[in-house]
Amino acid sequence: MPQSPLLIGCASGFSGDRSDGAAAVVRTLAARGGGALIFETLAERTLALAQLARNDDPARGYEPLLDELVGPVLGECLRHGISIVGNFGAANPVGAARRIAELARQQGLPAPRIAVVHGDALSSAAQRDLLRQRLAGALDGLDVVSANAYLGAAEIAQALAAGAQIVVAGRVADPSLTLGPALAHFGWRLDDWPRLGRATMAGHMLECGLQVTGGYFCVPGLKDVPDVHAAGFPIAEIHADGEFVIGKADGTGGMVDARTVKEQLLYEVHDPARYLTPDVVADLSQASVAELGADRVAVRGVTGHARPEELKVNVCYRGGWLAEAEISYAGVQAEARARLAADIVRKRVDPALRLRADLIGAISILADDAGEMRDALPAGLARDVRLRIATEHPDRKLAESVLREVNALYTCGPAGGGGVRTALRPRLNMLSCTLPRDAVPSGWTFLEEAAQ
Repeated sequence: MPQSPLLIGCASGFSGDRSDGAAAVVRTLAARGGGALIFETLAERTLALAQLARNDDPARGYEPLLDELVGPVLGECLRHGISIVGNFGAANPVGAARRIAELARQQGLPAPRIAVVHGDALSSAAQRDLLRQRLAGALDGLDVVSANAYLGAAEIAQALAAGAQIVVAGRVADPSLTLGPALAHFGWRLDDWPRLGRATMAGHMLECGLQVTGGYFCVPGLKDVPDVHAAGFPIAEIHADGEFVIGKADGTGGMVDARTVKEQLLYEVHDPARYLTPDVVADLSQASVAELGADRVAVRGVTGHARPEELKVNVCYRGGWLAEAEISYAGVQAEARARLAADIVRKRVDPALRLRADLIGAISILADDAGEMRDALPAGLARDVRLRIATEHPDRKLAESVLREVNALYTCGPAGGGGVRTALRPRLNMLSCTLPRDAVPSGWTFLEEAAQ
């Protein structure tokens, strides 16, 4: 079993993240002898949006920024033996793999060995029937867009061990992107729960990108971060026992200290003793954090327990139409005019529509759909208010009626309204459940085999 630490850098925390952070990470990995580079680009509904794109064009359906993310660093990664692992395949992993192969060809690079993970998309009749059973009829009558299970790290590890230089996946759990390279590098057993738990939490530290290097952490005057505009993406140094150190790309802004690490360690963790993933139940209830120096923080004391028996599944379906409209009021009685405008719209639209009205500049982010907090707020405090009205409904024409009513406020409503903006877009809703592992057969193939 290799004892040398493995360096894994993350260069994307979500679809639409900055695309210029990978270069500094790759330079750092190359200077330190190589490692792996991961791209995490999926959120809960991202796959449904990707599936809709693939429905329109079978060649699409993978991460829209794939060229910008991978293209600039592809050559350096191949030259320095830096593996690339990403869930940027989204709804079309084979399409993403083909695109990366084409990028390599365009750059005059040797053809890379690209592996494609499959099995997360639940499209067979038997799988859909099982989903209906598990969701107790909740799928009946719904227009399902996508159904995907969260796969784990095993296929990624197998592909890397077989010589893959790049592994393209769809829906794998975010920490599994890190655990996969660690499994391949150290040769751990798939039931070595303590080590798997530690490396999984290393992946958890990386998966949100700049959150752990100061971005999401930053609050001016309370939690200041140097050069946050140029914050670097994170790098984990994983050791043979699974313990790890979190740092960041060399020569970049931001910071990694005990506070940034603690915040990310607990991010989206409901039970610190039972952090569920497809690979392991990680236990960070006894974790400790120690600063080793500038931008180097060790996380110790994490362990793990046997993995869950079933896999989580997200089912996304069409949820009607979301209509949003905004109009601004400023100066004398600005807030009163905005409140009156909302009341006018409410009285004019179909009573079947449930409206939300926000007074941006008075109360919006902390408000509630029913408007109880807005109504309880002392009136007249704001002199610069933007009214936002939103509704959702299966009937497109009914949803559009709200947009027309807000637009009419230019001349039909309180004095001085302006800057109307409207938007109508289809809405995606989601249901979740779990399925037995044997109902979700998964695997991987090299691109040349997957394309056949």
